[in-house]
Amino acid sequence: MIHLHDLPYLYLLSGLAIGFLTGMTGTGGGALMTPVLIIFFGIHPVTAVGTDLLYACITKASGTVVHAWNRTVNWKVVGWLAAGSVPMTALTLLALFYLDIHGNTTQNLVTKILGIALFLTAVSLVFRKQLIELYSRRVGHLSPRIVRNLTILTGAVLGVLVSISSVGAGAIGVTALILLYPEMPIVDVVGSGIAHAVPLTLVAGLGHWALGSINWQLLMSLLIGSIPGIIFGSMLSARIPEAVVRVTLSATLILICAKFWFF
Repeated sequence: MIHLHDLPYLYLLSGLAIGFLTGMTGTGGGALMTPVLIIFFGIHPVTAVGTDLLYACITKASGTVVHAWNRTVNWKVVGWLAAGSVPMTALTLLALFYLDIHGNTTQNLVTKILGIALFLTAVSLVFRKQLIELYSRRVGHLSPRIVRNLTILTGAVLGVLVSISSVGAGAIGVTALILLYPEMPIVDVVGSGIAHAVPLTLVAGLGHWALGSINWQLLMSLLIGSIPGIIFGSMLSARIPEAVVRVTLSATLILICAKFWFF
């Protein structure tokens, strides 16, 4: 039985475990954090999403500093993504406000869209190589104008998904950038995806704060636990086959997805 006085320590352990997985894979933080808070701790879905958004903003801001220092951020691409994501984030938060953010309708909406976002994340993790090959065969080279427009559209889609579920900015965003910019170095793709996640999660997180869906004690506990977890996971990432980690993570996400959709 979980007692209330044990919760801060359990939050720390959750942050440690999820930080460890994030350090190993580079993705999965948001995809795992929100479901864990909902399923294991009984946090209201909207509060879990809002808290995770500010958590992601803080952790990814530090990653952005490192990537910017190493010049592995394409700021033009980040700007195009933000041009789509920031307005759609604002509109999505406005819609949540009118739906009554703490009501049953919003709770059901969040859990269903969270399930969709988790499934898409799992697919992008497992079948990223196949998706790239299929895209290259069927689509091929696109004009700069079309690539720009599709980048803005990608940002808009991420704005909706992330604002409602806190999931998508990582694996889905990186996969989309790989498809749209096949000649961009993968380290720049990752850096640009992380950099774009900062304004996206900041705007979405501040919006949830205004709507009263942030648990500050939970946020601080998760942050304190995740820092050593990310360090340890990053140290071990080179020793574990990437394919094994990605498949394991994807299988976990699909099971969680089934939980939200069918139970």
